[in-house]
Parts: sequence; C-alpha cells; structure tokens
Amino acid sequence: MVGHYGERVSRSERITIDFAEKFDLVATVRGTRDPVVVGPTERWWATNTPEGPGSLRLAHAAGSTVIAEAWGPGTAWMLRQAPRLLGADDDLSGFAPEGKVRDSWRQRPFLLGRTDRLWDTMVGTVFGQKVQVVKAKQSARLLASRFGDRAPGPHQSWILPSEERVAQMAYHDFHELGVERKRAEIVIRVARELLRGSDLTTRTPEQVRTRLEAIRGVGVWTSHLATAAAMGDPDAVPVGDYHLPNTVAWYLAGEPRATDDRMLELLEPYAGHRWRVMRLAKASGGAPKYGPRLSLTGDGLHRGG
Repeated sequence: MVGHYGERVSRSERITIDFAEKFDLVATVRGTRDPVVVGPTERWWATNTPEGPGSLRLAHAAGSTVIAEAWGPGTAWMLRQAPRLLGADDDLSGFAPEGKVRDSWRQRPFLLGRTDRLWDTMVGTVFGQKVQVVKAKQSARLLASRFGDRAPGPHQSWILPSEERVAQMAYHDFHELGVERKRAEIVIRVARELLRGSDLTTRTPEQVRTRLEAIRGVGVWTSHLATAAAMGDPDAVPVGDYHLPNTVAWYLAGEPRATDDRMLELLEPYAGHRWRVMRLAKASGGAPKYGPRLSLTGDGLHRGG
C-alpha cells in the first residue's frame, strides 16, 4: 500500500539476490555512493523517483536474503529499483582477473549496483570537484535540507531538490551551502540540461558521458563517476583524479606514483571492467603517501571537471 507523502505507511517485499560467489553486500551498495549507511546490515536511500518522492530501507536478513521496505508515492519504483541497486543487472561476462586482481576478487567480490538517478549523482559529483569529501557531503546535505523536501517514512532524512527547482536557483543561493559560484553554476547548468532531454539512463554510458561532457564545467572525471554510480558502468575511468593513478599503479605494478597515461596503460588488459578493477585497487588501501594527508571526495581530489 502506498501512503500519502510523509505518511509512515509502507510496503515490504522480500528480495533474494543469488550471491553465488558470496558477493559483499556492503561493498556493492557503497559503490553507488547514494544510500546512507546505517550499521553493518542496513542501508537507507531517499530520492525523487519518476513516480514521486520515496524512501527505501535495505536490511540484510541472512545469507543471500535482503528485505526491502519503502515509503511514499515512489514506493513501487523504489521496490522495483532495489534489485538493480543491489547489482542484479551487473554483467560479469568477460571479467577474468589474474594475479593480484584475482586474489582480491576472491577475497571480496562485489556487484556494481545502479541508482538510475543521474541528477542525484551529478549533484554530489559536481560538489566534489576539488574539495574534501566531508565538505562535499555537507554541501549536499545543506542543499537537501534548505531547498529540498522531507523524505517519507521514519528515517527523518531529506531529499535533494528536483532539477526543476535547482534550474530556477541563482548561484548566490549556494553560498550558504559552502559552494562557490563556479560549482554552483555547473550544477544549475546540469539541472537545465537534464530537463531538456529524456531519461538519459536509458542510453549507454558512453552516450550519457558525451551528453554530460557537453555541459560547460563537466569533464571526464565528473561524467565517469556519474555513470559509475547511476548506471553501474563497469568501464568508467575518471581520469584527472589526484590519487587514483597512484592507487592503481601501486596496486597493479607496485609503482608508488603514476600519471593518467600510465594508469590507462595498466588498466588496458581489463577494458570493459576497468572501474571494477579500480574499485578493487581503492579497497586495497592505496599507494604510500608522501605528501599531506587529505580526506578526499569520492575517489580523490581531481584536477579537472
């Protein structure tokens, strides 16, 4: 049963994912970046679905069983999306890791989930351009609480304002969020561009990235992180990152420092699954740090758009 917006009326559904290789649920959901972590076995996610605002609770019951519970007008969409969020659409064909990658995969395999909410992902990714992760997350939370709506259900979270709302905002509206004019204007341009077309998540990741990179201020780093999270893109490669080349080179070749070109060279054997390998590299702990330590957004502090 779907309740009116804000009512604590829920509909539950038991969803079973075949974790044939004991895929790691935490690593799978964390890869989408959007769901909020609440303890080791519970995840919450709130968004404006195509059918209205909704909240989703995922609880790992036992074995391969995940219980999904949703609230709000977007309840039906959230429950349909839950398996995709858990990686039901991930295609592992062609992924044949060897050596260290194979060992890492055996220790902690994961699926690439997808949110199909490109707008939410783009807000977080643009906010994450050249700032620390804590600041980017804080700005996103402030945007939701000051310009968005309360999420339905008992979690008491907030939902990001829609593209329509942000498209009408001015850059100075973002100042109180800790976002300067440059990033504010990029977010506004993204909102206006997404309003012009159909749902981009029905297209291929390559097509989506081309569309996004046509927006001034959106570069490869931003577009690839967006398709990785929103579309479960297994081959996303966010070049222009401050730390990722070093992390990948250390993981694959034992080299503490690398350029984007060297990173791409090392990842070439895994074409089609490069984002999957980058995720494994990140989980390995990263390259030795010789400079100042920073807590960086997403996958590091990037240099481009």
